[in-house]
Amino acid sequence: MANHKSSIKRIRSNDAKKLRNRYQHKTVRTAIKGIRTATDKKVAEKELPQVISLIDKLAKKNVIHKNKASNLKSKLTKHVKAIK
Repeated sequence: MANHKSSIKRIRSNDAKKLRNRYQHKTVRTAIKGIRTATDKKVAEKELPQVISLIDKLAKKNVIHKNKASNLKSKLTKHVKAIK
């Protein structure tokens, strides 16, 4: 258990940040799943820039690694182009 006032506050702030990061990460995963399951190319092309923006925001905040973000964006773009 933490003994210092600052460490108690740090635990509280870490918990709040953890919840926020989990929520944002789950939101992006759901959006990615939506694109991967889309059968209409126009809908997927319309959603792609929004999802890429969300992925970039997660990478900027270090919720996910920048290389993972790059891989996700690349694979999603490739997938959308392959939809017929």
